[in-house]
Amino acid sequence: MASVEILGVEKRFGSTQVIRGVDIDISDGEFTVLVGPSGCGKSTLLRMIAGLEEISGGEIKIGGTVVNQMQPKERDIAMVFQNYALYPHMKVRENMAFSLMLAKKSRAEIDAAVARAAEILGLTQLLDRYPRALSGGQRQRVAMGRAIVRDPQVFLFDEPLSNLDAKLRVQMRTEIKALHLRLKTTSIYVTHDQIEAMTMADQIVVMRDGVVEQRGRPLELYDHPCNLFVAGFIGSPAMNFLPGTLERGDGPARVRLQDGTVLAAPPHCAGDSGQKVIFGIRPEHLRLTPTAQGDGAFAARISVVEPTGADTQVYAQAGQAPITCVFADRHPCGSGDLIHLVPLPERAHLFDQASGRSLMTWR
Repeated sequence: MASVEILGVEKRFGSTQVIRGVDIDISDGEFTVLVGPSGCGKSTLLRMIAGLEEISGGEIKIGGTVVNQMQPKERDIAMVFQNYALYPHMKVRENMAFSLMLAKKSRAEIDAAVARAAEILGLTQLLDRYPRALSGGQRQRVAMGRAIVRDPQVFLFDEPLSNLDAKLRVQMRTEIKALHLRLKTTSIYVTHDQIEAMTMADQIVVMRDGVVEQRGRPLELYDHPCNLFVAGFIGSPAMNFLPGTLERGDGPARVRLQDGTVLAAPPHCAGDSGQKVIFGIRPEHLRLTPTAQGDGAFAARISVVEPTGADTQVYAQAGQAPITCVFADRHPCGSGDLIHLVPLPERAHLFDQASGRSLMTWR
């Protein structure tokens, strides 16, 4: 196991800069997830850690050693790809053993390593099958087994669950997390799926346009996003955003929405009276109220109701702003109904409309 340090790393393809001075510290044994929209640079960064892309600037250290000029095979890492990358003409046993054979390990060492990895991943009964005879989940476990047998310092995962169906994705992300807890090997995992990031990570790194927007523990990013981008990206369904104007005077601060509705500003918010702001509230932090009751409630017209059994998701429109609500209770409402919603002020967020930065002072 080893720590990974990414220090001012840059990447250019010709005149196009895709990674812009990224700094990330990953502790020994930590599971770090790089997350962000397509094209944000997360897979490119992972490939630079692996040695599959040259570094245009900065340093990458693995276990305290600068690896910028090292070949991939010298970095003591193992990578699990999105498309499994199994050899179709080799059985599962041979696929898992291949890297050890190249390293000229003894037959006894190879057999022991393969048997151990197969037992961990539940592949013992499949060792004599070819990849074509396996399901997608089984193939991904073989790909992970091939990485485990190498006993690397660092595991790198490049969107390994993208090709699986929804149910299998849930199962496999649980298996990968359980595997990490058992092996305690430093792991770096790339995904665009923030649910995977939230459920698997010790540390999440949110990227956009080649820079790190915020990094921290999952609930830290969920509860204390530093800007509108992180607030909208982390969380499913996404946070609701209502444009308005901050009003300060006698008594608590308020936010006046574009239609004149007044909401209580969240406690511990900065900002000047008259400042254009965005009032943010997560779908689960909205409560139904029978009628508009002065300050603190706003009206919304329902577009779609989606009952999931465990909860009910309601999509509505409040003026020009789309609104999503998640209710644990079942409510007799339907498309076209007018409802009134009260945000919980202590769970609300406030952002500067111009810059997108958070105006909360609990950070």
